[in-house]
Amino acid sequence: MRLTDFPLRTFKEVPSEAEVISHQLMLRAGLIRRLASGLYNWLPLGLRVLQKVEAIIRDEMNRAGALEVVMPVVQPAELWQESGRWEEYGPELLRLKDRHDRAFCLGPTHEEVITDIARNELSSYRQLPVNYYQIQTKFRDEIRPRFGVMRAREFVMKDAYSFHLDQESLLEGYAAMRAAYDNIFRRLQLDFRIVQADPGAIGGNRSEEFHVLAESGEDAIAYCEADGYSANVETVAIDTDDVSRAEPTADLELIDTPNVRTIDELSKFLDVPAGHCLKTLLVAGEQAPAVALLLCGHHELNRIKTEALPGVARPLRMLRGAEVEAATGCEPGFVGPKDLDVPLFVDAAAASLSDFVCGANAPDKHYRGANWERDLPLPDVVDMRNAVAGDPSPAGGGRLEIARGIEVGHIFQLGSKYSEAMEARVLDKDGKACEMQMGCYGIGVTRVVAAAIEQNNDERGILWPDAIAPFDVVLIPINLDKSYRVREAADSLYAELQQAGLDTLYDDRNQRPGVKFAEADLIGIPHRLVIAEKSWDNGQIEYKSRREADAEMISVDGVVDFLSKRRMP
Repeated sequence: MRLTDFPLRTFKEVPSEAEVISHQLMLRAGLIRRLASGLYNWLPLGLRVLQKVEAIIRDEMNRAGALEVVMPVVQPAELWQESGRWEEYGPELLRLKDRHDRAFCLGPTHEEVITDIARNELSSYRQLPVNYYQIQTKFRDEIRPRFGVMRAREFVMKDAYSFHLDQESLLEGYAAMRAAYDNIFRRLQLDFRIVQADPGAIGGNRSEEFHVLAESGEDAIAYCEADGYSANVETVAIDTDDVSRAEPTADLELIDTPNVRTIDELSKFLDVPAGHCLKTLLVAGEQAPAVALLLCGHHELNRIKTEALPGVARPLRMLRGAEVEAATGCEPGFVGPKDLDVPLFVDAAAASLSDFVCGANAPDKHYRGANWERDLPLPDVVDMRNAVAGDPSPAGGGRLEIARGIEVGHIFQLGSKYSEAMEARVLDKDGKACEMQMGCYGIGVTRVVAAAIEQNNDERGILWPDAIAPFDVVLIPINLDKSYRVREAADSLYAELQQAGLDTLYDDRNQRPGVKFAEADLIGIPHRLVIAEKSWDNGQIEYKSRREADAEMISVDGVVDFLSKRRMP
């Protein structure tokens, strides 16, 4: 592609609206442009990347035996009402009515539609298993779209749905999709982890996420190199059976802590680690006005685990200031477990504390030197926090490490959640009607592009993996407008590269070399060739990898072979 035929508008300055590096670079490099909140136009350069991602996904899905379909973005309310998700899904489901006053929604996902297809097209066990997939636009009415295409309202997704006669077949289909996803992300040349996850609103039993590792990732990933364990920190099970603690060494002491309400303030005021301060959180109960949750001060409450505790109201809701006072007789910031007349649960790590600090249920007062079973009874010990670095691996092989990740894929074993609700059945070999078992497998295609940039960038711009770069090579001639010999050489080499199957961006603009180099680095073309008259006369051309600091001179006659060897497969 000649750059004079390819409108490309780049920016030197970082757009004020962009919060993360992928959003900044996608705008600066001319991949996308914002249309409205959470809505983006994909320009030619960005679309080339998007289509390369789609091609790899499509190739692996086809290789795994999945069948491609296309389903409508606009979906009738009746299907969602059948599954029970019309109200359950919440405000992210954008509802609308047509001119006949019939209710529809813009599809954030397609479980209902694909189940409707299956119940109408599949009737016998002989047609199973089958896997349908599509690469298509989705819409979720995010309350706060942010991070560019990372969390947009409209996005492209690959979603697949498998149908099986029984659980055994579902497990086989799930394993096949897991392997296909592993192949996809390896071919995309991304550093990723497969982690155990919560099924969330999609539902079902087993669920795993695929995370691209990046410091800007919204999710925390717990993993253990020693035993191969990995999971979203929200789903890591913490052992509650082996709770031990040191013998008390301090007396219980009531101390003044004026205006010291937070764990950080308390830690600094008393010069004790936050992990040695007990945090008392009050949440709404199903029957009682409040339930108290006790954790170490440096730990985070886990919503998913907490909602599963008996007596805790769902969805989880923290009590407001007035509610805390009504339930405990004490203002927030000074509540503690001693003599607290509400149901209590304590996290295993907090149950292991000795001589700890906690609220005294009186204004500006805390206890120091508190101990379980000596000063206050030990409540039920439960797992209700996120895992942290240093926790034992649930697989038993070592200690956990924590990394940040961007979720780009999610696979589920749905079971019969949708087939039962929507009566999607086939006849088995005995002629008995059986509800089909379902699997669900999604990849956020537009998010993959952003995640790749988050993982691959430097101070000059994007560092595309070869597999998804918009072009393989950028060809930059020096003084093209002044030297007919340079023009002839560049035109000839451009034709040779194209003939060899190397997707080449030929910068034939009348611009200074520094401008061309800067833009080539910004848009992240992996390989750069520079033609200058003197070096060409000597049978050489300058080559530079986008990922390397220094350029090198290579033979003109061996350019194609050289690039073919340097490019990743």
